[in-house]
Amino acid sequence: LKKSAIITNDIVLVLPLMFLCSVCLQVMGLSTPGQAEITSLDSGNIDDILNNAGVALVNFYADWCRFSQMLHPIFEEASNIVREEFPDTKQVVFARVDCDQHSDIAQRYRITKYPTLKLFRNGMMMKREYRGQRSVTAIAEFIRQQQVDPVKEMHSLEELNALDRGKRNIIGYFDKKDSESYHTYEKVANILRDDCTFLAAFGAVSESERFSGDNVIYKPLGENIPDMVYLGSLTNFDLTYAWAQDKCVPLVREITFENGEELTEEGIPFLILFHIKEDTESLEKFQQEVARQLISEKGSINFLHADCDKFRHPLLHIQKTPADCPVIAIDSFRHMYVFPDFKDVNIPGKLRQFVLDLHSGKLHREFHHGPDPTDSTPGQEDLGGVAASSPPESSFQKLAPSETRYTILGRDRDEL
Repeated sequence: LKKSAIITNDIVLVLPLMFLCSVCLQVMGLSTPGQAEITSLDSGNIDDILNNAGVALVNFYADWCRFSQMLHPIFEEASNIVREEFPDTKQVVFARVDCDQHSDIAQRYRITKYPTLKLFRNGMMMKREYRGQRSVTAIAEFIRQQQVDPVKEMHSLEELNALDRGKRNIIGYFDKKDSESYHTYEKVANILRDDCTFLAAFGAVSESERFSGDNVIYKPLGENIPDMVYLGSLTNFDLTYAWAQDKCVPLVREITFENGEELTEEGIPFLILFHIKEDTESLEKFQQEVARQLISEKGSINFLHADCDKFRHPLLHIQKTPADCPVIAIDSFRHMYVFPDFKDVNIPGKLRQFVLDLHSGKLHREFHHGPDPTDSTPGQEDLGGVAASSPPESSFQKLAPSETRYTILGRDRDEL
């Protein structure tokens, strides 16, 4: 061990450097006594441990990755702090996976960078991983927030009058809290806590809304829009979750600088409406046409909308400004392509063809070589293959996980 000298009252003390570091951490409040309880996961124990954990934060790492090396002591200290606050070993679990030793697990959870911190609830992996600050304080606070009850109990139905209709609200009316129906609802709320506000009323408070048993409704965004009632079985988790997810996670999501990394990492192209924040009419029209023309393309392209003022830079990439909004564009993570005219968005099949032309390579091909012969006017195909232009480079790729924070694993993309 390296050693360091401390001079105190003319006595020279030679202490191991590791001891000094430990003392410094404790003085700074960054360390707690005791051995960190980090569970190492492998193929034999991963399902059992995660399925029996209320909340599990799993560090997927590689020993050779310098960012993983830097995270290890922080992760351990955060585990110590959380263990003191939540001593039940099944309530919160800190775990890790050596992805070199267990590549099958890394593939199962689609790990594309080191380190990756994924959150699990009762064995189910949450869509949003931990992307916050890598500090003891931040990680411990993240886990504390996960312990907050995601369901707000209502003590009077008059509380519904104060609902924020700018948010997606799901409300459950139950006879009692200790019921299979409510336990299912609570589990769904835990998973979708970042996407919807969940409320519940019980007993006499909820009686007027329980015409034929326990009842769950969704209140859409905006005023004067009718409620939507869940008609499935409340004891069937899969059905309840699928219904709630459909209501809580919109088909067209807003991209922000906060969620840009997460959306980019999904790895599929963006179809984006750039609009002025107050221009809800264009957004509604875009949402309607995406639902009408492109529902079958869900999973192959992300449908997004973005604030023109906040995302001026991507607009400049395609030679547009906020004054040109609303503007529709595709970012394939290699290039950006502009939908010719927003006014054409409601022409049947027009938006769908724009997306299909991306997948077929036609958009990229025409940027380099001009219109396809089949689309040309007579004589246009005799231009000698001169490139019409070069497509603007991807702008949103810059929001992807940074190499100054992660070791990014190799990932090939098609030339689109």
